[in-house]
Amino acid sequence: MQATLTSKPARKPRNKAVKRFLRDRLAVGGALVLLVFGLAALFAPWLAPADPAQLFFSDILSGPSAAHPLGTDELGRDLLSRIIYGAQVSLSAGLVSVSIALVIGTLLGLVAGFVGGLLDEVIMRIVDAMLALPFLVLAIALAAVLGPSLQNTMLAIGIVSVPAFARIARGEVVAQREREYVQAAQALGASDARTIFRHLLPNISGALIVQTSLSVAHAVLAESSLSFLGLGVQPPTPSWGSMLNVSRGYLDTAPWMALFPGLAIFLTVLAFNLLGDGLRAALDPRSKEH
Repeated sequence: MQATLTSKPARKPRNKAVKRFLRDRLAVGGALVLLVFGLAALFAPWLAPADPAQLFFSDILSGPSAAHPLGTDELGRDLLSRIIYGAQVSLSAGLVSVSIALVIGTLLGLVAGFVGGLLDEVIMRIVDAMLALPFLVLAIALAAVLGPSLQNTMLAIGIVSVPAFARIARGEVVAQREREYVQAAQALGASDARTIFRHLLPNISGALIVQTSLSVAHAVLAESSLSFLGLGVQPPTPSWGSMLNVSRGYLDTAPWMALFPGLAIFLTVLAFNLLGDGLRAALDPRSKEH
């Protein structure tokens, strides 16, 4: 009987959050766009009409056609195939780098907010120092030091994304640590680790989920920027950013080379932002019922 009584209140807010999210058409639209890009990246070998590195010498700088729906580039490579495979790079870079930031930043924020004192001051001053530098500038500096590759790009973006998660986790913990459920857990003899991970972390997860969605959008844009500058994925691996870099010399003769990769970046970043806004509204208990 007790298990039944305790499970109902936990289920109800979750159901309300789902309903609020499904009422947000922009958020649902963003989720659907991301689903399309995710499926395209996952099934790229079956969906791409050609190998992204295959050269069609008779179709160099060919416009959109039945054979090449989005045209070809300066080497005759199929642009649709390269965009589909580029989705693998952009989405994996965004998800992996933000996962790194989520784990490290949340852990730092939890410890700083719960322990407080000198440890809190040291951690947060380091975070403030990182936030004093522009996100992209710091990412470029780290990528230049680590060297150009997809793995180093993920690591660089992950490191510069840590402060956002650390600040959010720390602020939420400070707001929650004096609540009754935390004091009750400590009074019952729960260790600090159990209090943090068993009681505090689930109650601040909503803010972290929203930040994760918004951070992936920044990470995708950062990966494209680093690849555009030659500090990210190296040729011949297709990347939306490097495709934009190459297209600069063909804007007059082959504008589709810049249009379609740019559109892919725009739609992906916009979709993640819409998803993040929708999650924030759905997970906020103060959101009004429509």
